[in-house]
Amino acid sequence: MRPSFSSRCQSYLNGLLGLSLTITLSATPQAADIEPQATDVNTLKVIPGFEVELLYSVPKESQGSWVSMTVDPKGRLIVSDQYGGLYRVTPPPTGGDPKATVVEPLGIELGQAQGLLYAFDSLYVMVANKGAYTGRGLYRVFDTNNDDQFDKIQHLRPLEGGGEHGPHAIVPAPDGKSLYIVIGNQTKLTEISGSKVPQVWEEDQILPRAYGNGFMKGVPAPGGIIYQIDPEGKDWEIIATGFRNEYDAAVNRHGELFTFDADMEWDMNTPWYRPTRICHVVSGAEFGWRNGSGKWPAYYPDSVPATVDIGPGSPTGITFGYGASFPAKYQEALFVSDWSYGKLYAVHLSPDGASYTATFEEFIGGSPLPLTDILVNPNDGALYFAIGGRRTKSGLYRVTYQGADSTESAKPTQLGANARNIRKQLESFHGRKDPHAVKEAWPYLGHSDRFLRYAARVAIEHQDPIEWQSRVLTEGNPEALINGAIALARMGAKSNRPQLLRTLNQIPNTALDTAQRIRLLRAYGLVIMRLGAPSADETKALTQRLEGFFPSKDRYLNAELCKLLVNLQSPSIAATGVALLEGAPSQEEQIDYAMSLRHLTTGWTSELRHRYFAWFNRAASYRGGASFKKFVDYIKKDALEQVPAEEKEAITALLSNATPPSSPLAAIGARSFVKEWTLEELSPILDNGLKKRDFDRGRKLFGEVACFACHRFSNEGGSLGPDLTGVAGRFSPRDLIESILDPNKEISDQYAPIVVTTTEGEQVTGRIMNLSGDNLMINVNMFNPNEIESVDRKTVESIEPSKISMMPEGLLNLLNEEEVLDLLAYLLSRGNSDDAMFQE
Repeated sequence: MRPSFSSRCQSYLNGLLGLSLTITLSATPQAADIEPQATDVNTLKVIPGFEVELLYSVPKESQGSWVSMTVDPKGRLIVSDQYGGLYRVTPPPTGGDPKATVVEPLGIELGQAQGLLYAFDSLYVMVANKGAYTGRGLYRVFDTNNDDQFDKIQHLRPLEGGGEHGPHAIVPAPDGKSLYIVIGNQTKLTEISGSKVPQVWEEDQILPRAYGNGFMKGVPAPGGIIYQIDPEGKDWEIIATGFRNEYDAAVNRHGELFTFDADMEWDMNTPWYRPTRICHVVSGAEFGWRNGSGKWPAYYPDSVPATVDIGPGSPTGITFGYGASFPAKYQEALFVSDWSYGKLYAVHLSPDGASYTATFEEFIGGSPLPLTDILVNPNDGALYFAIGGRRTKSGLYRVTYQGADSTESAKPTQLGANARNIRKQLESFHGRKDPHAVKEAWPYLGHSDRFLRYAARVAIEHQDPIEWQSRVLTEGNPEALINGAIALARMGAKSNRPQLLRTLNQIPNTALDTAQRIRLLRAYGLVIMRLGAPSADETKALTQRLEGFFPSKDRYLNAELCKLLVNLQSPSIAATGVALLEGAPSQEEQIDYAMSLRHLTTGWTSELRHRYFAWFNRAASYRGGASFKKFVDYIKKDALEQVPAEEKEAITALLSNATPPSSPLAAIGARSFVKEWTLEELSPILDNGLKKRDFDRGRKLFGEVACFACHRFSNEGGSLGPDLTGVAGRFSPRDLIESILDPNKEISDQYAPIVVTTTEGEQVTGRIMNLSGDNLMINVNMFNPNEIESVDRKTVESIEPSKISMMPEGLLNLLNEEEVLDLLAYLLSRGNSDDAMFQE
């Protein structure tokens, strides 16, 4: 008899992911005394045509673990131990013997640097940790007598806060006269001479946030910052804010700044989880990092979105490939390092209006390969990278191209000048008052390009509101009015609130698409948060308006409507919100509604409250990052405080009868086997079948067959499988069907599992997620990012890529033909319910 699909799938995952695996690993005394070499280049996966050589395996006891690098005018590298001193490295000529690499102490009392730069005939050093040195902050070091030895140290600027979320990279600015300083979110704001970002940053939470484990609880905006300073380090100007922990930055040949911002892995599988992401750091940018559940979603118009999401990881060094003897494609690439997963990505940027879009590929990968910093050495045209950090085994590597393609210097790509030039002109008004700013910027508040709208609003916010507030209140273009209202909410007075609300209420619903309605809701929210709670009459008028288009077909519009209506204490939101909570296919969407409803005090009945609290029993089976359970407990605690005394006993009894947590496969088990689909059967129906599809059913099926448990899609879902939002740009419908039917045919490099075999013959299968000294922390359950097995690296016999995907086979066998087509249409739509595939 054929076993049930759910039992076959569970058995498959038990064996593959170690869901019930218990392993005890211990090092033999002999192995513990031997320090292993840095990761062998023969174990690395490298783009064809490129070659990696290990130049130097760093002796941990004497030279530590290297985390930052720069190159001096003679082509020598200067490197820093995370917890120790500075070293100068003279690499051998390309093709030479790696053993000829020379490493010598730099000979100055300075180190523990997470940022190094040779510029303006001096060495800049960013000390990030407390230790034997003068203190944290930015230093400048000179060779005053030209004997090739540094002999003078200046402490340019002390900085408060340090460690791995402290002060980081120092980057040359494109004007050739200044520097960018990259600061993590655990560093306090320093004294500034100016700011491109309007200095009115707030938390801007329409409802109170939830906290998980409480990391950095109470640390408010502006979060991570990028400053621009003069070479003497006297004048510091803020360029952008709202990062979590961006470690490095790089400038492209057109003078545009990019960084690679960190995620918060403890937030995985919550609606506020934000993956690591490439950010185009435009003037005055706010990227919306806030603590706990308070991170701003990417669609908030008062923030700047990512250029591309990379996925879970730990961003470290980045650089453009300029000067490398590589094919043109890779000379133009932005190389970004992921410390925890051991990936060096090549990000390929394409101009798009006033900003960029991007794709990325794995350039080099290894396990373990804790990349820390990366640079191009113009003296030999090679790419250098270091591994190390957190006292892990460190090494220095060099990448050269040995293929047949031309390595002539790439010709600069031509940008669409209009949008970029307009953005630059608008940005020229940032940080200063100018009598022409409002007139020049105002026409772009309603522009279709988000980066132009953003630059225009920031330019206007830097001007006196008296000059422009009347224009907001008489603006007839809905998009311009929304952005003008956001500006006035941020910069205006409480007396502006009544007329501002009336003006926003006059925008016809029919004049707005879904994205604009979300922006309108943010404008309403900012008016309430910044300018004060509305009066009783204002509350009634706004509540009636919002209730008129709630619920909608869009998951994010519903989430924002729910937040705002709970803030207004709408009497109808309890029934609608609970229905949405019960019907949402992803745990992220459910958490959104549960979070909002916990603060509702009106409109409840005993039956509605019972249904609401029943969700917490359902959520007991959900999994996420290290803070996930505490987030849910925090929501439940707040919700219980709203329960009337006469109902508390019944609600407490309901919660005490929670069933034991179940696997995410339970949803799969609830469906029955339909048939074993083949590519030959499904291919013919694709040509005409992807019309008049059902978006809501497609999204629901994405949850029912456990796709949301592992994959992100349209900013929600798990993070241990590939993000499928852009799958339409990579796969035809036929190719997509084939990859689902046979997940082992092509396994994503970014998410491929490994098999670790120890000297005692034990095996652990999963993905390395973190490292500490010689300890490898491996996620063994793609449904639970917090399920970790630890392996001592000194006991490792081998690490090999798994030939079996972490994705189970046969998921489509639970669906009939119509359901297969709805699911496929949902995937190909990128989550857009207005796609032509769903039109009648």
